[in-house]
Amino acid sequence: MDTLARRLNDAGYLTAYIGKWHLASNDEASYRDTAVPPQRRGGYQYWMAADALEVTSHGYNGYVFDGDMQRHDFVGHRVDCINAFAIDFLHKLSQKDSHQPFFLFISQLDPHHQNDHHRYEGPDNSKHRFADYEVPPDLVGTAGDWRENYPDYLGQCHLLDQNVGKLMDTLEELGLKDNTVLLYSSDHGSHFRTRNDEYKRSCEDACLHVPLIAWGGPFMGRGPMHELVSLIDLPPTILDLAGTQIPDHYRGHSLLALAEGRNDTWPDAVYAQISEAETGRTVRTTDYKYAVRAPEFHMEDAFSDIYVENKLYDLKKDPAERVNLIGDPAYAAVRADMRRRLLEFMRLAHEPEAVILPFDGEAPADTQGTNAEP
Repeated sequence: MDTLARRLNDAGYLTAYIGKWHLASNDEASYRDTAVPPQRRGGYQYWMAADALEVTSHGYNGYVFDGDMQRHDFVGHRVDCINAFAIDFLHKLSQKDSHQPFFLFISQLDPHHQNDHHRYEGPDNSKHRFADYEVPPDLVGTAGDWRENYPDYLGQCHLLDQNVGKLMDTLEELGLKDNTVLLYSSDHGSHFRTRNDEYKRSCEDACLHVPLIAWGGPFMGRGPMHELVSLIDLPPTILDLAGTQIPDHYRGHSLLALAEGRNDTWPDAVYAQISEAETGRTVRTTDYKYAVRAPEFHMEDAFSDIYVENKLYDLKKDPAERVNLIGDPAYAAVRADMRRRLLEFMRLAHEPEAVILPFDGEAPADTQGTNAEP
């Protein structure tokens, strides 16, 4: 496939991947707990990874494989170990050729739910250190499993932040800081089983509104930017930073346009496809969130030819998304406009043509149960 790594290799970059890959296994072959062969690494030249890090590791044990398919066991917490491999790569690069441009992708698993243990695994003392936390407004009074897990979740996030600091220290020590751009983001958030029976797949911002920090180069001195952006904007941004051509078929937009103040034509909505928990679609603007889902769901279904209106949130009045307005007649015009936007996104994504049926019935609960405890 025409990957970021291969495009950057062609542009003279050394490409490196460290952490969780999650792209090698399919119905024909599984590399969940074994080394990923070179032909399934997407073109990355330097390799220290596992296809399913949640299978090969827990909070305080685990392993990845190097480019020669040799196993490397962790010593200490998983976050520290993955970051140490990244720092080691930078030192090796500096010793070899400090002028070699590089693209380093660090894929941490944390703060992911540890699926086989059914909990979040923070560093030691997380439960005590973060016991006195402020409950986010989207969790207040809900059921879910956040009471058991939120301190460990905060511990994982805190450890990630510490390790990014170590990474920045290394860049400065090696004289690379002034010529490096760091992009820091995540693939999803967590709703702690308050929106459905699992923890990360739903239309709410707890899942979809992930961190994005862009540091260095054209992003310095810009301060917070409030435009709606999507993960699909990161690949064109990376190629733009490297001075390489952005393919015409890319759906995202380079964030350099925002960094340089060229935001007059920036999109005012973002789109998401939801799978495994449901076959769903959602569109978000600054003011509203609108979601639909297929009336019949099978785990393997990526698309449906029929969807039903499912959720509508007024984000200005209800940023915690606690009041589902999908059945409120006062929002009929908003619903119609958001439906139009959603169908256009589906068309741009080359999805099969589908029909969205209007809401007709009782709106689904905004959260999975309630609990009087804060």
